[in-house]
Amino acid sequence: MATSYMTQEGYKKLLEELNQLENVQRPAISRQIAEARDKGDLSENAEYDAAKEAQGLLEMKIAKLKELVASARFLDEKSLNTDAVQILNKVKIKNKSNGQEMTYMLVSESEANLKQGKLSITTPIAQGLLGKKVGDSVEVRVPSGIIQFEIIDITL
Repeated sequence: MATSYMTQEGYKKLLEELNQLENVQRPAISRQIAEARDKGDLSENAEYDAAKEAQGLLEMKIAKLKELVASARFLDEKSLNTDAVQILNKVKIKNKSNGQEMTYMLVSESEANLKQGKLSITTPIAQGLLGKKVGDSVEVRVPSGIIQFEIIDITL
């Protein structure tokens, strides 16, 4: 089981999602299965098959979230610094080819949300930025080719 580093906020969201799945969605699917079973012949009951498949997917998601919760390790934000890029830093970068500036917070995979500017530490861009300092140029290999970035700022 791989260690998953995350913030307290990310851990709280994970627990809320797990609670929702176990205490709301699981009973709802059980009711659907019971209702479909009451309709008779299970061999040709598409509603029953769909409910059982949904139950299997839900149980798989619950197991995955429980594994994430069990392997969660919190990062002490006091021990973080901005000398070089690391997880939980906000990094302002500039695309050298088009001059566009972007700011991303590097987070664990479970907390990633591009709309909120939270970039997973496992992405090629984040991997290229790790350990670099302000002013460094970084070449990142992405599926469409190579992109060059300049690190403008690192904050907490």
